[in-house]
Amino acid sequence: MSGTSEGPGSAADSTRPTVTERHSTLPVGRSAAELHDYRAAFDAAHLAMAVVDRTGLVVAANHALALLLGGEPAELAGRPAAELVDLAAETRTWQAYLEVLRGRQARLRCTRRLKHPDGHSLWTEVTLGPVPGTQDVLLSVADISDRRDLQARLRHLQMHDPVTRLPNRALFFERLSAALEASSYEHGGTGRIGLCYLDLDGFKAVNDTLGHRVGDRLLTAVAARLTHCADQCGYGRSGGHLVARLGGDEFALLVEDSTGTEQLADLAKSVLAALQEPFDLAGQRLSVSASIGVVERACEGTSATGLMQAADTTLFWAKADGKARWTLFDPERNAHRMTRQALSSTLRPAVDRGEFALEYQPLVDLESGVVRGVEALVRWNHPQFGTLTPNRFIGIAEEDGSIVQLGQWVLRTACRQARRWQLDHPSDAPVFVSVNVAVRQVWDSDLVRDVAEILADTGLTPQLLQLELTESAVMGSAGRPLQALQALSDMGVRIAIDDFGTGYSNLAYLSRLPVSVLKLDGSFVRGFRYEEGAHPNPADETIVEALVQLAHRLGLTVTAECVETAGQAARLRRVGCDTGQGWLYSRAVAPERIAEMIGGPAYGSAPGHGSTPPPLM
Repeated sequence: MSGTSEGPGSAADSTRPTVTERHSTLPVGRSAAELHDYRAAFDAAHLAMAVVDRTGLVVAANHALALLLGGEPAELAGRPAAELVDLAAETRTWQAYLEVLRGRQARLRCTRRLKHPDGHSLWTEVTLGPVPGTQDVLLSVADISDRRDLQARLRHLQMHDPVTRLPNRALFFERLSAALEASSYEHGGTGRIGLCYLDLDGFKAVNDTLGHRVGDRLLTAVAARLTHCADQCGYGRSGGHLVARLGGDEFALLVEDSTGTEQLADLAKSVLAALQEPFDLAGQRLSVSASIGVVERACEGTSATGLMQAADTTLFWAKADGKARWTLFDPERNAHRMTRQALSSTLRPAVDRGEFALEYQPLVDLESGVVRGVEALVRWNHPQFGTLTPNRFIGIAEEDGSIVQLGQWVLRTACRQARRWQLDHPSDAPVFVSVNVAVRQVWDSDLVRDVAEILADTGLTPQLLQLELTESAVMGSAGRPLQALQALSDMGVRIAIDDFGTGYSNLAYLSRLPVSVLKLDGSFVRGFRYEEGAHPNPADETIVEALVQLAHRLGLTVTAECVETAGQAARLRRVGCDTGQGWLYSRAVAPERIAEMIGGPAYGSAPGHGSTPPPLM
C-alpha cells in the first residue's frame, strides 16, 4: 500500500514521534490464557486492525488489515501507521493523529481513499482510539467502497432529472454557486458567467392534446439537442457548459468562464435554430419553439439568486416581446421594472401615510374666459422617486386594485376642496370639480354609495361634481357599470367622456348612456395651430365642428383639451366649443392658485389676448 512520504507525515517533520522503544501491547493484569484469547480474536477479526505504539509505528496487524492493504501481517509490523492509511495528506488530520498518540485526544475518525497494490482504489473509514491499560492505540480500517458507491448512485438520482437524465435544479444551483466563488477563478479564468434560461412555447398544449408520454419524449429530445448545442459551443475550462432541466419545460445552460455577451448570443441563436427543426417522436411530428432569457455578467458581486432573478425577468421579456426569440438582459429596462414593483408594493400604504396630493387644472369658458370648473389631478410625493404624475402609478393601481382606495381619497379630497372654494367665494358662481374614475372603481366598489356619502359629508351639491371616464371604459359599460352611471346621473352628478375621439368612437352610446360632457382629445386641438409656421389641418376643424354640433344637438357640452395658444382658443370658440383646458390658462396648480382665478377671466380666453403662453406654473 502506497503512502505519503512528504508533508506533515514525512521523516523530516520535527513533530513526528521517533522510535525510542518498543513496549508491550499486552493489557496489564491479564493472565496468559486471556492474552492468548485476545490475540486470537484480534487475528481472526473481520475488521482490519493494527496496534500502534506512541511513536506511530505498527506493533501488530491482523490478517484482515494485511488482506485489505495487500501483504502479510508480519510485513506491516514496524511500519509507520500514517503511511499505511495516508493520515499525513491533510494537516488537520495529521495534527489530530499526533494528539491521539500523545493521549491528548481520545479518538480520531476520518475517510481515506487508498490504493491497493493490484491497482484498484478503495474508500475506507479509519478510526484510532486508545487500547485500555496500555499506551498504545488501536487502528481500525473499514472498507466502505460499496457504501460510497451506493451513496454516489443515490446522489446521481437525487441530482438528475429522471426524464431527460440532465442535471436537475439542485445540481444546477450547486454548480452555479461553486462557479460564483472567487476562488474558482484564481488560475486564468475570465471571472465572468453566463446563463441562457429558456422554456418551450406551447408545451402545455402538447401535454394536453397528445399526453404526457409524448410530452416526456419531447423533453428528452429537446434535452439532447440542447446538450449538442452546448458541446459544440462550449470551450470553457470544464470542457463544455452545464445543461440542466429546472422543472416542467424550463431548461438552463450555464456558461462558466464566459467570454462575453457575444458568446451567449451565439449559444442562444444555436439553441433557437436547433429547436425549430421538427421532432419525430414515435409517429408524431412536432414543431416547437422556445423563448430564452440571456444574462452575462462578472462573477464578482453576483449571487445565484440575483442571477436567476435577472434570467427569469429576461425570459419574461422574451415571451412578452413575441416568443420564439432570445432577449438579452437590459439594466435600464430592469430598473423600470424594479421601479414599478417598488411603486406597486408601497402604493396602498402611501394613501394612509398621506403621500398623495391633488392639483387642479382650470376648465375655462371659451366665451367669457371665466373658470367654470377644475379637473383634479393626483400627485404622489414619493419619498424615494420624488413627485410622480398619474401616468406613473394609476395603471399599477388599476392592476392591483388599490385604485379603489386611492379613488375614494381623491374623490373625497376634491369634493371637500370644491366646497371650500364655494364657501370662500360666496358672491361668485361656484366652480365644479371633475374627478377621473377608473372602470374598476365601478366594479370593485359601490361607487354610487361612495359618492352619495362623500357629497353628504362634504356638503357639496351633486351638480358641482363631474366624473370622467375614458371612452373605451364607457364603451364596455353594461350591467352594473351602466346602472351605476345612470344612478349617478339621476343623483345630479355629471358624467364626462374623457379623450373623446381616440377610442371606439361609436356614437350610438351617446344616446343610451347618461353622458353630459364630451372632452375632445388634444390630438384634434393640436391641429388648430397657426403659430411658428405650422399649418392647421382643415380636417381637424371640420371634425371638431361636426362633433360639437352633434353634442349640442344631444344636449351635451364640449370641452377641448390641450389648448396651448390664443389662436387655438379663438378657433375653438368659433366652432362653438364650450370650455377649454390647457397650458394657455394654467398647468395643474395648488388649490390656493385656483382660488385666485375664481371670479376673474383666465389668461388668453377673451378676444384680443396675445398667443404667447403664460409662464409655466
